[in-house]
Order: sequence, then C-alpha cells, then structure tokens
Amino acid sequence: MKTLYLECNMGAAGDMLMAALLELIEDKQGFIDRMNELGIPGVKVIASPSVKCGIQGTHVSVIVNGEEEESFDIEHEHDPENSDEHTNEHLHEHKDYYNSEYHHEHAHGHVHEHNHTHEHGHHKHEHNHNHNHEHEHHHARLYDIEHIVSHLDLPEKVKKDVMAVYNLIAEAESHAHGKPVTEIHFHEVGTMDAVTDIVGVCLLMNEIAPDYVVTSPIHVGYGQVRCSHGILPVPAPATAYILQGVPIYGGAIRGELCTPTGAALLKHFADSFGPMPVMKVSRIGYGMGKKDFEAANCVRAMLGETNGNNNVVAELCCNLDDMAPEAIGFAIESLFEAGALEVYTVPIGMKKSRPGILLCVMCKVKDKDKMIHLIFKHTTTLGIRENISQRYTLNRTISTLETPYGPVRQKISEGYGVRKSKYEFDDISRIAKENNLSLTEVIKFIEEA
Repeated sequence: MKTLYLECNMGAAGDMLMAALLELIEDKQGFIDRMNELGIPGVKVIASPSVKCGIQGTHVSVIVNGEEEESFDIEHEHDPENSDEHTNEHLHEHKDYYNSEYHHEHAHGHVHEHNHTHEHGHHKHEHNHNHNHEHEHHHARLYDIEHIVSHLDLPEKVKKDVMAVYNLIAEAESHAHGKPVTEIHFHEVGTMDAVTDIVGVCLLMNEIAPDYVVTSPIHVGYGQVRCSHGILPVPAPATAYILQGVPIYGGAIRGELCTPTGAALLKHFADSFGPMPVMKVSRIGYGMGKKDFEAANCVRAMLGETNGNNNVVAELCCNLDDMAPEAIGFAIESLFEAGALEVYTVPIGMKKSRPGILLCVMCKVKDKDKMIHLIFKHTTTLGIRENISQRYTLNRTISTLETPYGPVRQKISEGYGVRKSKYEFDDISRIAKENNLSLTEVIKFIEEA
C-alpha cells in the first residue's frame, strides 16, 4: 500500500507542506508552472533550494501583487524591548491574517475604514478602504474564497478538499473570536497566500494519491505571540481549536511552529497520527520554513510501501426500533456520501420482544465526529456505541479488459499471499441484458475470448 508519512517535529505551515510534497514528484517545475497558470488573483509561486542545519530541501514562496507577507508561518525573533521583565517571556509577532476585523491597525500603519457593497447572488464586492499610504488591501469572506476556488482549473475532488480545509480554518476563527462564520473577513494578501498554499497541497496530494497518510504528533511550540489584538498563547486559539483530538506537544522551542493553515491541512488529510509505520521508503522530501532555529525548520515527507492495507477504524453502532425503512435507507445514503467506509444493518430483537435494526457505521477515525453527528441527525437513536478496531484489507486495483462485447472492468485484490479477481457487476449485467444472456454465460464467454 502506498503510504505517506509526514514528520512534523517543527510544526507545519502550508508552504512547508507544499514544499515537502513537491519534492516527492518528478516534474517539480511543471507543477510550479501549473500553479502559476491557475489564475489565483495576483499570485506568483516560486520554489527555491533551501538549507537548514546542513539539510538540503525546498522553500516555496508565495508572492501576492509583488509582495510576500512576512512571517506568516513562524515568528521566533526575540525583541528585548518587548520582553516582560517580570516573566522574561519571549513575545513573538503573530500575523492574524485570517480575521481582518482583528487586524485594523497593522504594523506598517494601515488604518481601515470599511464601506462594503455586496451583491450576494453575483458575488460582487466593493470594499473602500482609507489608508495612510498608497497601496490598498481588500478583504473577503468565505463565500468569496469559494467563488475564487470554483473558477480555478482544478479537478472537482481538489476543489472539495480545498473548501473542506478552508471551512476548518473559518470554523476555528469563528470559534476563537466569537463571530459567526459568515462574519469572518480574510485579509487580502493573507487570503491569497493561504488559498495558494491550500490549493498547492491539495493538488499535490491528488497527484501523489497515497492510499494512507500517517502524521507524527505535531510540535506546536510554546510561549506567547503578540498580534495587533494583544498577547496570545501558543498555539494560537484557532490552531488549538483545529488540533482538538490530535496528538500535539509544546517541546522546547519558543514560538508559533504550527499555523492554522498547516493544522487544517494535516487534520483533513491524515488518516492517523502516530509514529512512522514499518515501510519501504522510496522518496523523501524536505519542506523548509523561512526562519532558522537550532533544529532543522522543516516538514519531512516520506513516501513508500507498507505491507498490506492495515489501519485503525472506528465502528459506530446504535439500535433502532421506531424508524421507517425508507428513513433508514436515507440515513445510510447520507453516511456513505459523507465518506463512511461501510454502513450495514442487522435485524435484532429488542426489549419487550420488539423487532429492531442494528445500524453499524465503519469510518476512518478522523471522520468519527462527522459520522456521529449524521447518525444523530438522520436517525431516532439516543445513544451510539463506539469500537476502535484494527482493519486489514487487501490492496485493490481495477483493470479494464477489451472483449467482443465491449470493455469490462475487473477488480483485482491481492496481499498476504492471496490474489482474487472479480468482474464489475454493472458491466456484466449490461452485456447480459444487451445480448439476452445469463450472467454465467457472459462470464464464460469473456474468459474464453
């Protein structure tokens, strides 16, 4: 099984993850060219060699309208004038570039007065800002981001991944600031930087197409960060919210090592968090951050093969005795559409001899909360039981056979010294109906052809 391991010993940021994954593919410049041809407003992406603690890797820079926002990812410079002599804490500048409402007074002297005109049906936005100097920054909301992404030349799966990651960030910012998601504004430069990082990582994940993604526990740093809003703890509130349920640690390095973008990308793509699995590594990538620390400031990506497809899954079960069959069917469809690995029902006998249904949902551990929400939403149950299981599966591929009756897909499963194959039922049934044959006859003719 193709397995991707992401080592986050120095946290993670969007540009670091993009750079690490970029090193895993063959045509690196071709990918950068493709990113620059997508048409993300005002954006230019540059990949360059970078060395940290003697290790060669890649650093990705995102230039927006000719400028690169400083210190999006990690700030670690100590400013003695800003130190609290009583606590002797190092304060680190934090660029809260997601929520512009908390960024009205910027370090470079912007004072914003907002006059907004919105035509929601056509995504028209007019933002008038009065600044103390010449250049102008605009702001966007989540639906503006969705509008931008929807018009990019990307596979539909990548677009869905991008918006899923952005929704994690918006939800975290909403929770941190006590504002509805619809009221969260995104600063222009930071927005385009984040969109580019997220699009780049999602596009690379789609190209690499790992079967399973394991992420190490995430080093988030410790101490405090200073933003225009005041002094915040590390990890910043939005990052901490996203990383709920994920193994993290503070370590010995002062500063913000994990950004909201990095946290959301890892949360979205990781199938599990833990130590590196036993794997035969074929490619290694180093995605470098901008700052220098005593430790190499990088995300390491390792791509290789593991023996078989074994992973941890959650099995969620509940008993139902007061639902119509059609309603249960609707719930099952909703769970599958949300990414459940398997959903099935078993007839059971309940108290007072009432017949009932046992509903079982098998899903990735990272999707557990989403599935629990859907089970409560679409069924009448008042309680759900959870079992965490180790799952072993065969590696599955699909090949296409050319036959006198047209193409027929064949599912091939192998691993653990076993190999099985089966024709796709839809193809076999189509041929049977078109030629007035039985399924058995179709299979016999295909194998003899």
